[in-house]
Formats: sequence, structure tokens, C-alpha cells
Amino acid sequence: MGEISDGRERVLTIGVAVARSGRLASLGDPLDFVTRLLEPTLSGLGPTGYRIRLAARDTRSSAAGARQAVRELARDEDAKIILTLAGTEVLPAVADACEALGVPCLSSTFPWQVYYYGRGADDAHPFDWTYHFCWGLDGIADTFADLWERADGGGQQAVGCLWNDGPQGTWSRHPQHGFAPTARARGHHLVDPEPYREPVTGLEGHISAFREAGTDIVTSAATGQDLGLFRAQAAGAGWQPRLITCSRWLAYPPSVSSTGRRPAQADVATLVYWTPSHPYRSSFDGTTTAELAEAYEQGTGRQWLQPLGLAYALFEVATHALTAAEDPADRRCVADTLGRTRLDTIAGPLDWTAGPVPNVATVALAGGQWQQGTRHDYELTVVTSGQVDQLPVGGDLITT
Repeated sequence: MGEISDGRERVLTIGVAVARSGRLASLGDPLDFVTRLLEPTLSGLGPTGYRIRLAARDTRSSAAGARQAVRELARDEDAKIILTLAGTEVLPAVADACEALGVPCLSSTFPWQVYYYGRGADDAHPFDWTYHFCWGLDGIADTFADLWERADGGGQQAVGCLWNDGPQGTWSRHPQHGFAPTARARGHHLVDPEPYREPVTGLEGHISAFREAGTDIVTSAATGQDLGLFRAQAAGAGWQPRLITCSRWLAYPPSVSSTGRRPAQADVATLVYWTPSHPYRSSFDGTTTAELAEAYEQGTGRQWLQPLGLAYALFEVATHALTAAEDPADRRCVADTLGRTRLDTIAGPLDWTAGPVPNVATVALAGGQWQQGTRHDYELTVVTSGQVDQLPVGGDLITT
């Protein structure tokens, strides 16, 4: 398809592949909100002679829907770059479709090792069109090790691993690129029973293995449903871990059910990559993290979400690439510009020239815990600032 024009100026389209239906629809809320929030602003931020427009397509929470969304954005909308967030199957499908079609893609909220090695790249054969920014499995392990050591005054721990047989568990165990080697390098002993299949119906075997190993700290990448089952069955067996760390689904706030039952995530510690307290600003207009969080809560009536900051940064980086590219209408020029990008964003400083591998920039992590709050039922409390300079700590780690 030829370049879009509105008769007065040429138009550059940023495509957005976002879940608006299906099981991941709620995970699409941050990207959908930011798309609508920034659409008026971006129209005036294009390179000289161009106007930026946004076009979105629903991935329908599936790999097939993701591929269809990319085809429509590339063919019908002439997108010069496509953005996406979230989904163990959906995000790689978007990126792979862009790679196949020769369309620049920028994504986030997916550990970079799974994005890079899991899609078949290696140091000798990086991707041509697809770019990413996120934390890594090694960063999660270091963050969680900080929390385990804080729970025990600095000692090394035996840690029970509640890991499934899917990508989350498989990559957590990976001997070179996963969570496990970093945790073990910190001196911690991992107790890893047979992996379970989602959705799990019983975790008694894991509970028995953890008790027999004498561990009272558990780490996981479980869904909220499976984590809730684990905690209920552990309590029924008369056992309760002193601390649970979990990386999956924990970006989204828990809430008290209509029966008053505590949510599965209550007092669970997790990774922190973005909060209203992070010392970052928008490269567009200086909007602070606190102002973005407030805009979301005022606009939706819902509690702010960690992925908001990364969703916003997708548009910052995409706009920078279109503006800095020698020919913003040429997808190859846009992709090459992404690979040279260094930008301070509302999600923090992002640098694609620094690695850790080609086409990837990293996001700094801190440690947090879902604790009972004042404005909301449960709030993400920063308990260790980790790698994030000038991030205030909001409370102490709670153990049982």
C-alpha cells in the first residue's frame, strides 16, 4: 500500500496490536488507555511535513488474532511501526509476524531472554525488524534474592519453586538464560518438584516437597488462580510459607472479593518496574509518573497499573524513531533508528546501544509487596529500591 496522505501533509501511522477481547482483554487496558490518551498529542509531534496517526487492531487474545492484527495494520493502515504489550503467546506472534512482513515492531512486558532466545535469535543471528525493552529473568532472580535475604536477615535460603510446564516454568529453569542460575549464584538452594500443568487441580505434591526440604520461602510464576489454590491447600495442610515471591500477573492489583476473602496476591512480594513514585518523566511534555497514574485512575475509575509506564514509553520511543529517521516513511530506516535509540522516558532510561543483546534494552527493577492500603484494598509497596536510583522505599517487607 502506498503512503497515506490527507491532502495537506503526509501521514505516518503507528499501529497498535492490543487485546480488547478474549481472556487477555484486561491486560490490554493499559495500552488501550495510553493509545487514547496520547492520540491528540502525537498528531502534532511528527517530523516536519508529516502528521502521526494511530491505528489499533484487536489481537483477540490469541496468536492467530495477533497475526491477523499485524497483517491488517501493515497492509490496510500502512503502519510504519507496530507496538504491542503482554501475552505469552500473543506478543511473540505479533513480533514474528512483523519480522516476516518487514515491519518494525516495538514491544515490552516480556522477559527479554524469552523474547530473544525463545523466538530463535542468538548472538550471531539477531532479529532484523523487531525490538524490545524489558527486564530479564536474571533481574527477577536478583530482585527476589534481595527479598529472600531481607526476610532472613541476609542469609542464604532453601526456596521452593512453584513452576509450571509452560514457558514461564521452562525458562525459569533454563540452565544458561533463566532464573535458576542467577538465584543459585547468589547461594540459594532451589527445591523444584515436577512441573504442573495449568490450570492445576492440586498442588499437594509441591507442598509435601517444600515441607520435607524444610523451606518456608516459595517463588513462583503462577497465575492468580493457581497461586490461590496453592495457598488454600497449604493452609489446609497446616503449613504456611513465610514469604512468597511471584512474578506473573502480579502487576495487576488484587482486590477483596464480595465474600471478603483475602486475594491470592495478598502479602505476596513481586518485582516493581513502574510506580507513581518512580523519578521519571515523559519525553513529550514532562508528564510525571504520578500524573500518568492519576490520569488513569481519574479516567477509568480503576487503580493504576504497572504496565501503564511501559505502554506510554512505547509511544515515546516510536515517535522518537519516526522523528529521528532519515526517511520516516521507509520502514527500514525506522527499524535502523530503533537500534540506535537512547531515550529518557516515563519508564526510565532506555538504551538499545548497550545490549544485553542486539535489539533489546533493559528496564531496572525494584522489589515490592502487595500490602493492605489506604486508598485501595491492596497497594504495591516498594520494600527495596533495587536497581532504581532515587526510588523511595514505602514500607518494610512483611513475613508471616
